[in-house]
Amino acid sequence: MKLQLFFDKRFFRFILVGIINTLTGSFIMFMLYNAANLSYWFSSACNYVFTSILSFFLNKYFTFSVKHWSVFMVFAFVITIAISYLMAYSISKPVMNFLLSGYSVKIRENIALFTGMCFFTVINYFGQRFIVFKKEEKNDSENI
Repeated sequence: MKLQLFFDKRFFRFILVGIINTLTGSFIMFMLYNAANLSYWFSSACNYVFTSILSFFLNKYFTFSVKHWSVFMVFAFVITIAISYLMAYSISKPVMNFLLSGYSVKIRENIALFTGMCFFTVINYFGQRFIVFKKEEKNDSENI
């Protein structure tokens, strides 16, 4: 499989959308966790509920240029977000607890929140690209 299949203009647009979502979601998540003293799971979930709605529309129209709608697409999007979220944050928290066991819970969970965001981005990209917004590969003109 060619690397161009993964690293074309859609990948870079996905990263741009991700930056917008990350800035918005990070603000929501870290403010809820640190300023409002809400839980790890609630704070991270609020981030993904709000930014997933934004992400759906930006990725559908801007990143993957998909014009049609289908029930499968919306369902696949929700399932992809949920699986990516659960995998990323379920892995991140115990790993950071283990690696940073000498640090406070607040430090471990802040780092786990950040690590979870990174894991989520990778898992979610592949789900969005190859399941939710899958298009037939046309030709090499879309590749960088």
